[in-house]
Amino acid sequence: MMPGRPESISDVRAWTMLACSLLAAMTTTCATSGVAYVIPELHRSQGMSLSSAATLAAIPTIGLTLTIIVWGAALDRFGERRVLTVSLLITLAGTIGALAAAAAGAGFTALAAALLVGGLGAANGASGRIVVGWFPASSRGTAMGIRQMAQPLGIAVCALTMPVLAARAGLTAAFAVPVAVTALGLIAVVFGIIDPPIGRGAGSASSANPYRGATFLQRIHAVSVLLVIPQSMLWTFVPAWLIVGHGWSPLSAGVLVTATQVVGALGRIAAGRISDVWGSRMRPIRVIAVAAGAGTALLALTDWIGSPLAAAVMVVATVSSVADNGLAFTAIAEFAGPSWSGRALGVQNTAQYVTTAASTPVLGALIEAAGYSAAFAVAAIAPVIAIPLVPRDRTPRISETPVR
Repeated sequence: MMPGRPESISDVRAWTMLACSLLAAMTTTCATSGVAYVIPELHRSQGMSLSSAATLAAIPTIGLTLTIIVWGAALDRFGERRVLTVSLLITLAGTIGALAAAAAGAGFTALAAALLVGGLGAANGASGRIVVGWFPASSRGTAMGIRQMAQPLGIAVCALTMPVLAARAGLTAAFAVPVAVTALGLIAVVFGIIDPPIGRGAGSASSANPYRGATFLQRIHAVSVLLVIPQSMLWTFVPAWLIVGHGWSPLSAGVLVTATQVVGALGRIAAGRISDVWGSRMRPIRVIAVAAGAGTALLALTDWIGSPLAAAVMVVATVSSVADNGLAFTAIAEFAGPSWSGRALGVQNTAQYVTTAASTPVLGALIEAAGYSAAFAVAAIAPVIAIPLVPRDRTPRISETPVR
């Protein structure tokens, strides 16, 4: 039995809940990022320009951004299980709507409306309370790293299936993938999640506004916003970079992107474990920011000179750019405390998704105007700016063991 855990919850049950929350979180990735993997087919079969298709790919993120702080407040008040159930039902309706629009041959507007609904239902700040409620501090970095595998694993599922299905069977088949993942996530939440008794016994310190009297959370938000620029750029445009820019087949590109995302997912676990061993969430983030800036800059250089190593460098840059998320989530959930973690993670996600939604069309236009190497170079600047903004570690506002 892990220390500090209520006796009614076994280790197996806690890790099973973590797996269910990971699957639920994958629905957000598939619902909001899956469109990026049919950009080549949208361009080929519907004649969309790269910038128009990129705008369509950003619409689910806009929907998510509009509601994510509201979902965070609901999480703080009502707990993970009920909020996730409602949010996933909405996301499922949106993904089914996108599937129906694709099957009917509807255009940009109908697809955009359905994708917006799918994004509105994404409660992406969920699982923070599960991690800090059921796991002690010595395991939280690892646990959150596993939970944060949801993004790269969701990307891997989309990358491996959606481009191939779109090319061989059309957009309708491709849009069936987010529907299936969302349905599985909903089942996992209904049958697998138990809310931790984290709010019980939370004192006034953890109930106070964590944004007052300290800049710790604000600086983490700023760092995460800067680090998400190369991350979202690589997630969105690498398939088109490989397929359109370098003549790769959809299957070959999907296999490489999938392998990259799996390595990135493992990298998040490794980063979380390192943070547990070091007893620090911020020191690993600083190292990751350096690696992400260097990797993305090297990708810009190798692409510009036409090096055959560019694809390998892309893997390194992508893995570096995704490794920080679990550390930031853990630090935010620990410092904000049980009464504020949902809202604080909602702010975190809002800031990141606003940045993604704003930067994706801009980077798409930059690619059309100046090429991929220029866009990679611009994206590499953001992690460099983030390095001096990484704050020092602060004492968590939650105890070493979960509050009972």
